[in-house]
Amino acid sequence: MTKGLVNKKRRVHFTPDNVDIIVEEGANLLQVAIDAGVHISASCGGAGVCGTCKVLIKEGEVESTRTEKLSDQEYEQGLRQACQSRVLTDLTVYVPVESRLERAVLARESKGMAEALATGWRFNPPVSKLFVKLPPPTLEDNASDLSRVLRGLKQQYKLRNMTVDFDVVEKLPQILRDSDWKVTVTTLVTAVEPRAVDRRRPRVINVEPGDTRERHYSLAFDIGTTTVCGQLLDLNRGKVIAQGIDYNQQISYGEDVITRIAYCQKPGGLQKLQQVVVATINGVIRQLSSQSQVDVEHISHLTVAGNTTMIQILLGLDPKYIRLAPYTPAANFIPPVKASSVGIRVGGHVYLFSFPLVASYVGGDIISGIVGSGVYQREKLTFYMDIGTNGEIVIGNSEWMVTAACSAGPAFEGGGVRHGMVATNGAIEEFDISPSNLEPVIGTIGGEKPKGICGSGLINIIAGLLEAGVIAQDGKFNTNLPTKRVRQGSDGYEYVLAWAAETQIGRDIVITESDIDNLIRAKAAMYAGCQTLAKSTVIACAKFDQVIIAGAFGSHIDVEKGITIGLFPDVPRDRFTFIGNGSLLGARLVSFSTDILDDARRVAKMMTNFELSENADFMNNYVAALFLPHTNADEFPSVKEKLFGLQKVN
Repeated sequence: MTKGLVNKKRRVHFTPDNVDIIVEEGANLLQVAIDAGVHISASCGGAGVCGTCKVLIKEGEVESTRTEKLSDQEYEQGLRQACQSRVLTDLTVYVPVESRLERAVLARESKGMAEALATGWRFNPPVSKLFVKLPPPTLEDNASDLSRVLRGLKQQYKLRNMTVDFDVVEKLPQILRDSDWKVTVTTLVTAVEPRAVDRRRPRVINVEPGDTRERHYSLAFDIGTTTVCGQLLDLNRGKVIAQGIDYNQQISYGEDVITRIAYCQKPGGLQKLQQVVVATINGVIRQLSSQSQVDVEHISHLTVAGNTTMIQILLGLDPKYIRLAPYTPAANFIPPVKASSVGIRVGGHVYLFSFPLVASYVGGDIISGIVGSGVYQREKLTFYMDIGTNGEIVIGNSEWMVTAACSAGPAFEGGGVRHGMVATNGAIEEFDISPSNLEPVIGTIGGEKPKGICGSGLINIIAGLLEAGVIAQDGKFNTNLPTKRVRQGSDGYEYVLAWAAETQIGRDIVITESDIDNLIRAKAAMYAGCQTLAKSTVIACAKFDQVIIAGAFGSHIDVEKGITIGLFPDVPRDRFTFIGNGSLLGARLVSFSTDILDDARRVAKMMTNFELSENADFMNNYVAALFLPHTNADEFPSVKEKLFGLQKVN
């Protein structure tokens, strides 16, 4: 806080959101925006090193620390980094289009939600609603209310050895008498060890007056680093009746798990991040309830899948040791907890089940995807890949599995790229280049004027430039080409994708050698992880029977372009399967079947995790993959043939 300014109040007005907030003079402008509900991209969590939180100060003054992320021209225009600025006077702040997080991408992501691929499971939800008619007590039969209910369940449904929540006992006497001894009892079963299904003990978690069996619902959630996706499930009919999605509000505090773990170490940081992800979940639940006209009081179960950091923060567990060697999560199998105890606004009887965690960076989202896609059921040798900032991979089949996390960095989601952005309207996604004059043909999401480059667009651009000979296999530009598109920029050579007059941002949109290098490092981490796991099992990547690509981002990658840059293994294209949100897929299936519930635990136990940061083979493979597509051209025979043929023509 700036000295002497503690008690003065200032009004900050944000446009184009048209939001006002009163704050203390000296307040950090990025935090002011967060408090006002105005999202400003801040990939680094406010450390000042990413440059994505640029805002235009239209009126008023701020105290700002200048960094190299602002050019002289931008600074003179009034642009500032919000995280490095403090409020001095009343302000009017314009959030430029490239700094906003728009919601158009959410509809695009929701289309990447997969159908079930796992087979052989019975529809047998872990929560059941059972209607019982009980004889009222008499002097001859004056057993306790609870004993009467348990006896009725045993007689009518053959249930025995049940446990009972105290909450049920508290309200049982009044409900029984008000309902004339006709009630609906909700029971819950949880995962058990393999071959121990006969020892499963149902838990009585709720009792309601009358027959409420027709109102029987569950929630399935994927708690992603960027987005939170949810589905409302009808447990009587086994189908999805509503789905919703929103940005994880934690994104305002950093775009990756490392920045969020770091934020949790600040005073009150863990509590803050836990509160905002719960607020996001509650917002999605409101969406689902509104769509379906289902009251939340009729929801009886909640299943969540997410990476290890997201789950620990959601449950209020300090993620500090995830980041520190020897990289240990708080627990691999977290017991079900009351959802209301962490702030989720559902009935007090609802338990939250979270998928098992394998390791610090291989979480329940991967277990959920493996279970939902049925990899563990088949003999096919499968390579499963969930692409993102923290890419996770699995190799295996029904007999064995090895897994690892690859810290790819933010390039796949537009981070660390001068004009990078999330995949929303105006993001360049499609790219082609004329071989005769090297002019680009670009396509944007939504057909709008371009304002940046999304991750899938970056892959397409680099593959296209490589095939056209504009860049070499080391990612450097060929500077002797007859085109004005390749030029010297402030950070080395660059290629102009769109001139300023053609864009929404009023500036040339370019791809730089630094951008290309960031993507090469990201794809190298993913492919080196694949090679390292494959080598551990004495299998060549070319021998995969199936390649499964998971995640909303993965669904929008062109397989051919991904192979061209060396991201995907060079196998026949018909072996690729895209399953969209595999994490949500598994969460849904667990809500429908206790078989899948048990399988999730079994899959987690059969996975062998490799810590790549401590693996010498990985570092060697990583260095070898820092080339387009690879230093060993024989790893990518189809790309070798394509590039060799191109060189002959030229």
